[in-house]
Amino acid sequence: MPSTHPGEVKTHRKALRSGFAAAVGTTVEWYDFYVYATAAAIVFPQVFFPEVDRSLGTLASFGTYAVAFFMRPLGGIIFGHVGDRLGRKPALTITLLIMGVATVLVGCLPDYATAGMLGPVLLIVLRMFQGLAVGGEWGGASLMSVESAPEKWKTFYGGFTQLGNPLGALLSSAAFWILAAAGDDVLMTWGWRLPFLFSVILIGVGIWVRLRIEETPVFEHETTREKDSTPILYALRFNWLPVLMGFGIIAMSSGGYVIATTFVQNYATGPDVAIGADTILAAMTVASFVEAVVTLPLAALGDKWGGKMLMYLGIGLSFATMIPLILSIEAGNVAVMFVLVSVIRLTLSGAWAPLSALMAHMFRPQARYTSMSLAYGLGAAVWGGLSPAIASGLMTLTGSIWSVVAFFGLLSAVAWLGTAFAPQHRDAVDTAASATDPTVQTQGDH
Repeated sequence: MPSTHPGEVKTHRKALRSGFAAAVGTTVEWYDFYVYATAAAIVFPQVFFPEVDRSLGTLASFGTYAVAFFMRPLGGIIFGHVGDRLGRKPALTITLLIMGVATVLVGCLPDYATAGMLGPVLLIVLRMFQGLAVGGEWGGASLMSVESAPEKWKTFYGGFTQLGNPLGALLSSAAFWILAAAGDDVLMTWGWRLPFLFSVILIGVGIWVRLRIEETPVFEHETTREKDSTPILYALRFNWLPVLMGFGIIAMSSGGYVIATTFVQNYATGPDVAIGADTILAAMTVASFVEAVVTLPLAALGDKWGGKMLMYLGIGLSFATMIPLILSIEAGNVAVMFVLVSVIRLTLSGAWAPLSALMAHMFRPQARYTSMSLAYGLGAAVWGGLSPAIASGLMTLTGSIWSVVAFFGLLSAVAWLGTAFAPQHRDAVDTAASATDPTVQTQGDH
């Protein structure tokens, strides 16, 4: 199929290679991230914060979890600059390496019983590096897959980047599920380290795959233009409004997602409900598998229905599912909980699968990597980073899980509004005009 830029051909074969590389890389990144999230919910309150009661230990554990989210905007700026100036490929290779090294080192940390506060301090430092890496990863991987795709298949191939999230969560949940089945003595002493150390294998595979891919046609076209400003300055001057809209969209796919996964795990295994860790981890593992299976079909549906329509459905149905999910957990109805944990991951996929293509086309090609990463990083920092701590705080203040459900509803409303007002630009623009006038737009829904 002819490219929208002279001399370039966007084929399904190239799009598939780029999509596969994006999926492998983001799977490794999200595996590393969710290994930490799962440990923060189940293991770290006892391993690194044993001197405080469970609720305060959980709050402290989620605090270290949040640190990475607040590093994401900085990672987006740093690696966005690299990606916009030097290419998507070098930026993505560096982020993958940083994430892998940081994750393996977490598995080597001394616990509180061995080294006191040294362990938690080092945990925070390594978590900061994880945040930097993820902040630069998602935007670049999304652009690698979307910019290499044929025009009518952008949401589908963008879904390969989104596929990394459920696959990473699946690997993480499965690893901890196996360890939990071995007993708390294994999990809480040395077993929790194994999923972190296993990352060294995944990181090698991910880097090997990424080194074999080509740059995107859009970036190669952009290199022919004179760069008259740094990417972050361009983004703040011309893209501030879509950055704000992207910040709102992330409320559900980041904040709502961690409530439905990380916080739900913590609540279900807490003393008020006391569902076994192996049980909730089994449910989350099955749910991750379901999410992985439906991500690409939903992304393909986004090309037919429009990415925004799929987002609306995903956001609304996720909030509708959260209520019976909480009721089933409170009632200790494990069978129903198993089903609903998978259902909400399916509905959340409706707000996740089209995200790469939707957000990529919120920005013009100039400084697109930086703009997209900034919007995603800021949204993840506020919504994803603070949501577990806010949920824990609401539970402590009100004593009711329904305050958390109300907060989930607020996240849904913000994401809905962000989606409604998000602009959409095609790469097929008058390139001569857009090179001299950054306000030139061609709108269209993907």
